[in-house]
Parts: sequence; C-alpha cells; structure tokens
Amino acid sequence: MTLEETMRDIGVRARRAAEAVRDADAATRTAALVAMADHVRLTTNYILDANVEDVAAARDSGVSAAFIDRLTLTAERVESVAAGLDAIAAIPDPVNAEIARWTRPNGLDIARVRTPIGVIGVIFESRPNVAADAGALALRAGNATILRGGSDSVLTVAQIGIALRAGLRDAGLPEDSIQIVPTTDRAAVGLMLKGLDGAIDVIVPRGGKSLVGRVQHEARVPVFAHLEGVCHTYVHAGADPAKAIAITVNAKMRRVTVCGSTETLLIDRAVAPSLLPQIADALRTAGCALRGDDDARAITPMDAATEADWRTEYLDAILAVRVVDDLDAAIAHIARYGTSHTEAIITEDAAAAAAFIKRVDSAIVLVNASTQFADGGEFGFGGEIGIATGRLHARGPVGAEQLTTFKYVVRGTGQIRP
Repeated sequence: MTLEETMRDIGVRARRAAEAVRDADAATRTAALVAMADHVRLTTNYILDANVEDVAAARDSGVSAAFIDRLTLTAERVESVAAGLDAIAAIPDPVNAEIARWTRPNGLDIARVRTPIGVIGVIFESRPNVAADAGALALRAGNATILRGGSDSVLTVAQIGIALRAGLRDAGLPEDSIQIVPTTDRAAVGLMLKGLDGAIDVIVPRGGKSLVGRVQHEARVPVFAHLEGVCHTYVHAGADPAKAIAITVNAKMRRVTVCGSTETLLIDRAVAPSLLPQIADALRTAGCALRGDDDARAITPMDAATEADWRTEYLDAILAVRVVDDLDAAIAHIARYGTSHTEAIITEDAAAAAAFIKRVDSAIVLVNASTQFADGGEFGFGGEIGIATGRLHARGPVGAEQLTTFKYVVRGTGQIRP
C-alpha cells in the first residue's frame, strides 16, 4: 500500500478498536494495563537492546547531550515504565463516572457523565517512554491511540509497542487499540494532522518547539499541547530563606531537561541583598550558570542577562535571575514573558500567596513547592500524556480524566415539553 493507504487503514482500525475499548468494562481495561506492565518487564532486554541501537545512531548524528538523556533507557528506567503502567492500572477508571447530577422542577433527572474521546493521535520525539504513558492513559480513559515516535527512537518504541499490544491481547482487547505508525516518513505526521479522514479526534504532540509549533499550525483536529515551558520561581519578601534556597535549587536543577524546570528566578528587592547570594551559591555548587539583570549582578557575580533570556526555555543548567520591586512586578514579568505553564511563589505571607494564585494565569500555580512537580504522576494522575496550556477542555497535566469528554444523560418519567 501507499503511505496514504497505510495511514488510512491505521485510522480505520483505530476507530473500530476504540468502539471495543469504550464498550469494555473497567476491569478488562485494568487487566490489560496490568498485563502491559508484565510484558514490559518480561521484554526488558529486548527493549534495552533496541535502545542501544537508537542511542548509537543518535550520537552519530551529533544531537545534544540533553537529547541523548531523554532518549536513553536503562534497566531502572524500563522498570519505571512498567511501574507507571501499574500506577495507571490502579487509578479509578473515569469512563461513565458521573461528574454532576441534579433534578429539575419537572422531575427530569440529569447527569453529566464522562465518556471517551475516541482516538488519540500522539506525535512525539526522543523519549520512548511516552509510548507507554500515552497508550496506557488513553486506554484507561477508554480510547484507542495512534503513536508516531521520532526516527531517533523508532526501534525502542517498536519494542515497547510489542509489549503493550501483547497486554491488550492477553486481556481480550483489540491489539489495534494501540498502534505504532510503522514508518519514519515525515509525511505520516502530516496525514495524522489532517485527521486520517476523521479517524483521529485529538492530537497530542510531545517534543521540541519545532514539532509542537508545526502541530499547532497544521492540525485540522483539536490539539492538547504547550509550545514552551518558560517557568518561574518567585522568592517573595515573606519567603522562608531555607525553603527559598532548597526549592529554587530543586526547581532548576533536579532535572533541567523537563518542561517544568524553572527557567527564571524572580526575587524581591527587599530580600535580594541577603538571600540572593545564598541562593546563587547553592545553584553554582549544583552546577548552574546564572544570567542576571543589573540589580542581581550588583549583589552577586553572574553573567549579564539579555532581553532574550527572559523568554528562553534553556532545558539546560542555566537560570535567568531578575530582582523585582514587589509582588505586582513579579506578576507583571510572568504575564509578559511566561508561557502559561508553571509558576511558583515562595512565601510565608498568606495574602501574597492568595494574590499570586488568583492573578497568575498559568496552567499550574504552586505555593512553597518546586516547579518540578508539574507532572501528572505527581498530581496523582498515574502519569500524563503531556501538559496543556490552552484554556479549553484539558489544562495542565493531561491524565486519564482529561482524555475523556462528557455527555448528558437525562432520565424522565414521561415528561413532555409544553
């Protein structure tokens, strides 16, 4: 078949499988997820062997160290994949759950009930674990998935896909409930963005800015995504110094390549002379390079920041630092330069925290906690398929519940409308 025929066939089979997954009971979906975890563990060596080949090819192509880190699997990381599947199996099944229910004066009983979206298309780069997370979360929510990984992880994703489909088969669900696009041809992405003749209901991109930008620009179906994660940690005048130091270092340095890593530190002028040197020393000790405005550089040595630094998602051990006059100035900076992803305030002042929560319009807002918690697993979702920064439907970590829509179920006793 031609590429177009192949992709159309994938779409048809996904739509058919979605009906079976939707109609299956929660116990069957749970059994499939548990079996997927078992098969990932049983095939760890095959997955790692494939990953070694993918990583070697990526190194030969000259990609960055951060890219290699995202691509690389170890035995521990494969076990984390399996554990993630177990965690998704353990969360409540959202399908057919009542969101709300009420009775009208005429006696009509109305319920808002969760229902699967249908077929989720996932386009991702480098991180092969996304295949397991996405396929499992979609299944938990009663959906089918079409997964298109990057050419860099093609062998690893194929092996993970074999394990996932084996779990589906064990539970008596269609293997086509999770399909891996069998080509690295970029034209396949374009066909998915057009919706495969109506087969795909939602697209979720996971990858770099160029991929997400292309998806948002070209997609003819709804998209759950964020373009960038320019996240901020704001040290308020009322911050506890020990918390400020520990949280800032963790928010930046725990893992610099994740989208929830803090990229800009804002600190109140009132506490900057005493607290910024301590925070800067801790960051430098952890291996972080600092780029500050004139006020920050007057307090402690660091490179000069440019206008571009306030808009940069480094995904590296680099942090922009700005001294701000007060809470209003911090919120104004976030509104101008942020990407509506994740922002944190460190303060013991309850009024300041409440104002920050109310006025900062980002998908995730934290008080006295690291921005690295911007992760569906940490929210109790069992995992996430991505972070969405749009304002419609899903926002923040996209877990199983966010991969459902809803319908109204109206029960009457013979009512007619006058």
